[in-house]
Amino acid sequence: MPTSEPNNPFAEVNEQIALTGEILKLKPGVVAELCQCEREVVIAIPMRGLDEDVEVLTGYRVQHSSARGPRKGGIRFHQDVDLDDVRALASLMTWKTALIDVPFGGAKGGVAVDATKLTPLQREELIRRWTRSLAEVLGPQRDIPAPDLGTDALTMAWLMDEYNRIAGFQPACVTGKPLGLFGVAGRDEATGRGVAQIAAETLGAAGKPVNGARVALQGFGNVGRHAARVCSELGMRIVAIADVTGGVQDQGGLDVAALATLPTLGQAQLGEPVGAAEVLTVDCDVLIPAALGGAINEANVADVKCEFLIEAANHPTTTTADSVLRGRGVTVVPDILANSGGVLGSYFEWTQNLQEINWPIERFRSELNSRMKRAFELVVTTSQHYGVDLRTAALVVAVGRVADAIALRGSLV
Repeated sequence: MPTSEPNNPFAEVNEQIALTGEILKLKPGVVAELCQCEREVVIAIPMRGLDEDVEVLTGYRVQHSSARGPRKGGIRFHQDVDLDDVRALASLMTWKTALIDVPFGGAKGGVAVDATKLTPLQREELIRRWTRSLAEVLGPQRDIPAPDLGTDALTMAWLMDEYNRIAGFQPACVTGKPLGLFGVAGRDEATGRGVAQIAAETLGAAGKPVNGARVALQGFGNVGRHAARVCSELGMRIVAIADVTGGVQDQGGLDVAALATLPTLGQAQLGEPVGAAEVLTVDCDVLIPAALGGAINEANVADVKCEFLIEAANHPTTTTADSVLRGRGVTVVPDILANSGGVLGSYFEWTQNLQEINWPIERFRSELNSRMKRAFELVVTTSQHYGVDLRTAALVVAVGRVADAIALRGSLV
C-alpha cells in the first residue's frame, strides 16, 4: 500500500484509495489503475508582461479517469498550482462525479500565476492560449472544464469562444458560462447551495436542530458567499466569516446580505474582526472551510472548535488533521460529497447545452437538493454498513462504482 509523502496531496489521496481498495477487496492491479492518471499534459505559455518582456508560465491539464464518462474538472489560476496539486484534484473529481452518480470522469487544470496581478486582457489571452494548446484533448465528449480559483464565468466564455473557433459551435465544451452565453440559471450558486444542503442534512442526521446552528466559514468567494446565504435561509446562524483580507465574527449572528455588498471582508464594520486563519478556530457548531486546500492541518487542528466540519474547499483537511478531528468525535463530511453540488450544476448545464433547452431555476434547485440528499443518505448508510467514517464511506461508494465500470469495460486487470 502506498504511503503519503509529506505535503504531497496526490500521495495522500492515493493512500485513501488504497485503503478503500482493501475494504472493497479489489485486486492490486485495479488499485494501481485507480491511483494513476490517464493523461498529464504540461504546457509552456509565453505571455507578454506590462514591461513588454515575455514571461513563460506553466499550464496543466490532468485527466485522471474516463471510466464513467468524459472527464470533468475546473481550471484554476493560482501561484501555488503544481503538478501534484492538479493530480490530486483530478483524482478527487473522479470520486466526486462517481459519488454523485453523474456520467463523468475526473480532470483538473490550471496555470501557475497570481490571478490578482493579471489585467483583463492578460487573463483573456492566457485562457485562449491555454485552450489552443490543449484543444485536441478537450471537448464535450472528452474533457469539459469549469471555473475554479482565479477563473470565473467570463473566463469560461473566452474558453468556449476559442474552442468553438477551432472545433465549431459546441457550447457544451465548458460549463460555468455566463447566462448570456449558454450558461444556465442556478449554476453559479450550485456548489454553495449543495454545501448548505449537506450541512443541514448532517445536522438532521445527528439529531441536531438546523435552526439556530452556529456556522463559521473560511472563504467568501463564489462558494462561501452562496453557502452562507443558503445556510442563513435554512435558519442557521452565521457567526464568523473571513476571506484573505480578514473577516468578522459575532456569536449573535452576522448579516450575510450586508457583507455580500462589500468588495472584501477586510472592510467590514460589523461585529469583531477575525483573521483568515483565525476564523477556523472560532467556537461554532458547523465549520465550513471554503478556501484553499490544507487549511486545517497539524499546526491548527488542536484549536478547531466545531462539532461538524463540512469541506466546501477541495482537500482542505490534511490526513493527519482529519484523524485528529475524528478522534475527538468531530463529524467530517468530505469534500467529494460536500462540494459536489458544483459538478451536479455543471452536469445540468452540460445536459441542457447538449439538448439545447433551458430549465427554470426552480427545477435546477429541486434536482440539486434531491440528488445531494440522496448522495448523503447513501454515504451515511454505507458508513454504518462498514463501520467507517464518512470520508471512507464516500470513497467506498465512489471507488466501487469506478472499479465496476472498469471491470464492465473489459479491463485486463
